[in-house]
Amino acid sequence: MSQFAAWIRLDVPGRDAALLQPGKDGWLLRGAAAFDHAAGPAAVAYQVEVDARWRTKRGVVSGFLGEQTIRHEIRRDDQGWRLDGAAVQDLEHLVDLDYGFTPATNVLQLSRIALEPGQRAEVPVAWFDLDSVSLVELPQTYERRSESTYGYEAPTVPYRALLAIAPNGFVQSYPGLWRLVA
Repeated sequence: MSQFAAWIRLDVPGRDAALLQPGKDGWLLRGAAAFDHAAGPAAVAYQVEVDARWRTKRGVVSGFLGEQTIRHEIRRDDQGWRLDGAAVQDLEHLVDLDYGFTPATNVLQLSRIALEPGQRAEVPVAWFDLDSVSLVELPQTYERRSESTYGYEAPTVPYRALLAIAPNGFVQSYPGLWRLVA
């Protein structure tokens, strides 16, 4: 039941690979992205643990951006979200964690909402930004257009595109940003 995906980045040189595996109480997404960054070369290992209903429990990001070593832990529980142990206010209503540097986390959101063709959903997420080391709300909308495509919009970024989804649930084409290669 494990699912694998690998992407090439389109806006800057880079690659990413992820593995989604079932666990005893949910799912574990693990991956690593290497890409050019304004601070220099970047290599970021990541993981997201979700429960059986695809709701985020914990995330970890580690690696380097240029010469800076990074390690951050994100937790979600009944009291809300924490970034490196500090409470993050006004995100209590969010259930999904999204990493802005990888297309891998979209599989978790799409699995949780399980839209049928023709259905649309507002899916705001707790968005982790590497540059500002912050966790903020990112409004998003998904509209399932067919068995393998979703209209996607994140107006505050801003980004809008038709996402192609591979049979294993990972994003296959994230126009202008990522393309699945394996």
